[in-house]
Amino acid sequence: MAANPFFFLSFLSLLSFLFILPTQCQTEPSPSMSGGNWVLLHSSIGISAMHMQLLRNDKVIMFDRTDFGPSNLSLPTGHCRSDPNDVALTNDCTAHSLLYDIPSNSFRPLLVQTDTWCSSGSVLPNGTLVQIGGFNDGERVVRTFSPCTDDQCDWTELPYYLSVRRWYSSNQILPDGRIIVVGGRKAFTYEFYPKSSSAPVNYPLRFLKETSDGIEENNLYPFLHLLPDGHLFIFANTRSILLDYVKNQVLREFPEIPGGHKRNYPSTGSSVLLPLFLSQSPEAEVMVCGGAPPGAFYLTQQGVYVGASSTCGRLKVTDPNPVWVMEKMPMGRVMPDMLLLPTGDVLILNGAANGTAGWEDAINPVLNPVLYHPYERDSTRRFSVLEASPIPRLYHSAAVVIPDGRILVGGSNPHRLYNFTGVLYPTELSLEAFSPHYLATEYSDFRPRVVAAGPNVSYHDTFTVAFELSVYRSEQGISVTLLAPSFTTHSFAMNQRLLVLNVVSLIQLSTSAYQASVEGPTDAAVAPPGYYLVFVVHVGIPSHGVWVKVG
Repeated sequence: MAANPFFFLSFLSLLSFLFILPTQCQTEPSPSMSGGNWVLLHSSIGISAMHMQLLRNDKVIMFDRTDFGPSNLSLPTGHCRSDPNDVALTNDCTAHSLLYDIPSNSFRPLLVQTDTWCSSGSVLPNGTLVQIGGFNDGERVVRTFSPCTDDQCDWTELPYYLSVRRWYSSNQILPDGRIIVVGGRKAFTYEFYPKSSSAPVNYPLRFLKETSDGIEENNLYPFLHLLPDGHLFIFANTRSILLDYVKNQVLREFPEIPGGHKRNYPSTGSSVLLPLFLSQSPEAEVMVCGGAPPGAFYLTQQGVYVGASSTCGRLKVTDPNPVWVMEKMPMGRVMPDMLLLPTGDVLILNGAANGTAGWEDAINPVLNPVLYHPYERDSTRRFSVLEASPIPRLYHSAAVVIPDGRILVGGSNPHRLYNFTGVLYPTELSLEAFSPHYLATEYSDFRPRVVAAGPNVSYHDTFTVAFELSVYRSEQGISVTLLAPSFTTHSFAMNQRLLVLNVVSLIQLSTSAYQASVEGPTDAAVAPPGYYLVFVVHVGIPSHGVWVKVG
């Protein structure tokens, strides 16, 4: 496999070494040597993890919806939720949200009052999760959750904060720290959190109406990506635009993705903004994978489950005349999750081979994750099929990358209620972790260990990362990456972002101790302010991530 350009770019920047490092006579690891492995963390966490967000204190908040009926996780004594409009259960003393602690592999219930089904979220620069909309009594609610150290924190809810119903909308954190909220079911507008008293409550976006397929829709949970120039890329159904949300103008429409397959809910595909290399003027390239052919959702209502799309498209949105470059995954996939790994590779997991998103609308779970190497020159070798999970993850599953490089995977409830028997794919309450190849024990000598970084990173300023490394391959060099954790639900990891920073110099302090000087992100459009994980990557093996605050 061709070497990842992360390392070549880093190597060029390391020519200014203050100390020449010796070459080690060791065999470097190959990403194809292992398909990773799965570990069952909990057979039941009591809820189906439909929504997930990693927080800056190494905890993950998870929630499903309040109108499923009772979950398998009780709230503390004396804490219940009363909702006379909930047809499943008007008085509910069970939890529909929890806080998972990564180091201890433990969790505690949280109390959410309003329905979070098919909602969205972003994390503010101070680390507070802002959670947007939902269903029924939750459709215009904003909820916030601020990390705490005493385990007493819980949800705060702001009813009727949103201007319209936001059900199946998407969020993106912006350079000024605001959150833009785009779309939703029959909501052809966007708005901002927090509100401004001098601005309209929302702004019309005709593009959302134009991309709606009516009853099938296929433009819900639009894919949002903040570009390095500060404008917003929006993809819905098969089309995409560039939005200037400051002037409230659509600047351009990009070419339609070839093939005619639908890519958004319920013909659910996924999308990522590929890594931004900051040692050069950053190019922005969007990747969209999976989905379903036209009419697929309608056919599921007749018991016909057509094959999912196997195509991916890449579009360099910063090119003057961008053109989609199409590739083919090893298998078709609807409802995939696409996650950026610390190495710059893309992990594609979860989903089904036939059907669409929705109640009972998909069959043939795809159990094998796929690793995509974006910068492999031979396009036929970019996809690698990895070790299969034993657990189907269909509609309402989710996944996030956590600081140690594992992927936390949970959820799957393709039913109206919690159905554990008498169905082909029961409601799934388990929680798994997938360890990619880079966490294999045979690579431990090549794995950096960050001793200190940041903790504050200013735009354009240089900061240091101290790390230890048993075996150093100087011809490959090291890379330093910044990962913005995602809010993941319904196959879209909102706000995720990977920056490849410019390494200015590297000093060897002792036999195994090193210090890298690294340039911070250029501005808030490249890296919106907030908490990121910094990783040192050596021959494709990342360190444990360390939290830093950018901006």
